[in-house]
Amino acid sequence: MGMTIAEKIIARAAGLPEVHAGEIHTVELDYLMSNDGTSHLTVDKYNRLKNPRIADVDKLVWIVDHNVPCDSPKTAASQKKMRDFAKANGIAFYEGEGVCHQVMLEKYVAPGQLIFGADSHTCSYGALGAFGTGVGNTDYLYGMVTGKSWVMTPATLRFNLTGRLGNGATARDLILTIIGMIGANGANYHAMEFGGEGLHSLSVSDRISICNLCVEAGAKTGLMEVDEKTMAYLEAHGGRKPAAVFASDPDAVFEKVYEIDMGTIVPVVAKPHFVDNISPVSECGGIKINEAFLGSCNNGRIEDLRLGAAIIQGKKVADTVRFLVVPASREVYLQAMQEGLLDVFMEAGAIVMNPNCSVCWGSCQGVIGEGEVLISTGTRNFKGRAGDKNSFVYLASAATVTASAIAGEIVPA
Repeated sequence: MGMTIAEKIIARAAGLPEVHAGEIHTVELDYLMSNDGTSHLTVDKYNRLKNPRIADVDKLVWIVDHNVPCDSPKTAASQKKMRDFAKANGIAFYEGEGVCHQVMLEKYVAPGQLIFGADSHTCSYGALGAFGTGVGNTDYLYGMVTGKSWVMTPATLRFNLTGRLGNGATARDLILTIIGMIGANGANYHAMEFGGEGLHSLSVSDRISICNLCVEAGAKTGLMEVDEKTMAYLEAHGGRKPAAVFASDPDAVFEKVYEIDMGTIVPVVAKPHFVDNISPVSECGGIKINEAFLGSCNNGRIEDLRLGAAIIQGKKVADTVRFLVVPASREVYLQAMQEGLLDVFMEAGAIVMNPNCSVCWGSCQGVIGEGEVLISTGTRNFKGRAGDKNSFVYLASAATVTASAIAGEIVPA
């Protein structure tokens, strides 16, 4: 029986010739990523072990990104604990470099790898053909001290992409539409695998946006077929080599196959308070906004900033709106600065911030108040996600967010 991409990656990590959906296997991990959201908890648990040890420090990557710059003495203490432990144990440590997933994709991730991250959007790594999945700090600690873990092999949902995006739609509109179609629980503990001739028209940035949000449909991971664009990205980012390049076998078993004509996708928004509450932007006219956010691990890359800058150039942010622009990494920030994109945003009245998670999770920047409305390229719109429990978050593409920041209400670009 043939195998899917997810099954092949787990088979490689388990040292087995073949695995299939539903089987539980012990696996060797390629990397373990942790950020300041939970690393201090991992340190506390590590220090309570009878015989604490790190199996392979070269597999650990720790990144401060959720609260940068630090927002309180309590957060400062937790980040100091993380920083001191990383230094004492020789763990690769990044602070001020950007959002953890963007940093990992720029510096570490390669096709065929199996990676645990102490953050749910670790599924982003599937954009490069790696099996990335989020875990809690207890599972993270086990992987850290043993170098291994266990995985129940997920069944796979296959999405065959045809055509090309048009109608002003972006890859973010595509994945939000898919989530709306299958539901927020439609891929629970499944791999969402994307392929087909339409895939090749999508940039690596597009693929990251798609895989990043797979967890919002409940997926264990998202996975893209590797092609020449994948390899070009690896070459441009340090010349990394794949651990392995996998494609699903012709006789692989998929739980369900979806045919997606990308030419039918239109700009959409996810309305409060659920990511699968999808409507076309054209049906959301008249919804006033107080804040707009362009950034996050989903839409803070250079392509997103270029798109937003092209829309806002020569225009102004509405007087009633705060528009936060937050590059996803230092690399993106520097490139945007060199291209003059940050000048365009600031001249329009936007607030350009340092690379970090920012308002996506309602941390140290741009928190919204009671009754306020945010339109965001962030990852979630749950009640209270970006501030007050009685605020409202709409998710949309970089284009829609920027156009709405100019108009003062939700509008298509």
